[in-house]
Order: sequence, then C-alpha cells, then structure tokens
Amino acid sequence: MGPGRAPRRPSGSEVTTSPYIQSIERAAAILRLLSGRSRQVGVVALANELGLPKGTVHGLLRTLQLVGYVEQDPATGKYQLGAALLHMGSLYLDGNELRSRALNWSDSLAAHTDEAVRIGMLHDHQVLIVHHVFRPDDSFQTLDVGSMLPAHATALGKVLLAHNPFALREVVSLGLQSFTDATLCDPERLKRELERVAEHDWAADIGELQSGQMSIAAPITDHTERTVGAIGIFGPTGRLLAAHQPRGELVAHVRDAARAVSRELGASPW
Repeated sequence: MGPGRAPRRPSGSEVTTSPYIQSIERAAAILRLLSGRSRQVGVVALANELGLPKGTVHGLLRTLQLVGYVEQDPATGKYQLGAALLHMGSLYLDGNELRSRALNWSDSLAAHTDEAVRIGMLHDHQVLIVHHVFRPDDSFQTLDVGSMLPAHATALGKVLLAHNPFALREVVSLGLQSFTDATLCDPERLKRELERVAEHDWAADIGELQSGQMSIAAPITDHTERTVGAIGIFGPTGRLLAAHQPRGELVAHVRDAARAVSRELGASPW
C-alpha cells in the first residue's frame, strides 16, 4: 500500500472498540496527498493513489471545498490546499516560540531605528502582540504584550492579511471599523493596498489607527514559506516619514530584521 493510500477499514470487534469514521480518515488522506505536492492534483490522480472510486473522491473534495480546506482551479478543474487550512496551519507556531526566536533581532531593530518594536500574530481576526521592545530612550512607554490591534488599520495586520486571504475575508465580513480619517474602510481599497504589500513584502500605516502615529512592518516566514508573524516599528509620523513617505532606511531595517527572524525559523535565505 502506497503512502497516500487509505488504510484498510477495521472490521468485526475492531469497529466496536475503535472510534473509526471512514469518511474522515479518507478526507485526511486527501489532505496529506495535497500537502505533499507543489502543483494541483486532479480527481482521477487522487482516486488512483488512494485506491478509491472517482465518485467517492469527488464527493469528499466537494465537502472539503465547501469548508475551505481545498480549492479548485476553475481553469483546470484540479485541486490544491485551501486558504482555511493554511490559516489553521499558520497558527501552529506558538507565540512564545516566535518571541524567543526574535528576541535578539527585535532588540537590534530597536537599536538601529531608535523606535519601539512589536511582533504580532493573527488571532481571532486581530493582531495579537507577542513581543514588544521599548523605544531606547527615557520616554514614558507602556507594555503592549497581549494587546490586540485591528488588522486592517496597522502595518503588522496588513502584512499578515496580505498573505492570508482566508483571514482577510473574515476581517472584511466583520466590517472595517474606522479609527481616523485615514483608515482604509473600503474593502476594494484595502484589497489593492494588500496586493501592493504582498508584492513588496512590507507595509505601512500612516495615521490609520491613531492620528500622528504610524508603523512599518514586514512578514516573518517559517521553513514552509508561510507567513507566521510580522515584525515592525512604530512611532510619530514626524520621525518615520520623509517627503510624505516611510523613510527608506527604516523600511530596510525592518525587512532585514524580518528576514533574520525568518531564517531562525528555517526559512530559506533570500
């Protein structure tokens, strides 16, 4: 029996003593096969590898598609893992592990930029702050660890949403709250902004959460190249802006820190 083939169903006394549900076991086998492929897979190929009838596999795929665990390419009719399952997988990385891998790099980022640093993860449609480094001066500051920030109105959140379409759909469905006149509350404008973020691998919010304040962030990826967190700096717009744009050297420092933490998590150097 091949590695992707569904195991034999228990019979007799085995059935009564084991919590065996055949359809779930078969669905899990489909997901394992799709997770091990770099390209989309068709129904016939999946049925052959699993040793199951094509109709059975098709029915399982339609159910998995309904809950967002697989997606079908309209052009080819083939399947791949869906955004909902990838979103669940990104939550596997514990916030404490992300923090521990990023400690040195977040301290270094604060020292190079003279700004406060935050590291965040998506949690319950918002950004959970798992680590916070104070701005290296004597100004009064409060610890943000454990606080939740709106994903659509922060640089950290934009980075995370740009690489997680399932989470983006959830955030939009809940409504985009306005915090200032600059907050992106229109779904189409937010979508265009996130496309730019995904292309350039960094984000900024300029007064979108709080007037006179801004942030710059970049994605943290793991060994599977999934975005599992984001790291960024925040402070007054007067310090972080130049000619109405985020200062280029600050963007470079943030991206370098994100790459360093990503390497700590096994991401390929780039």
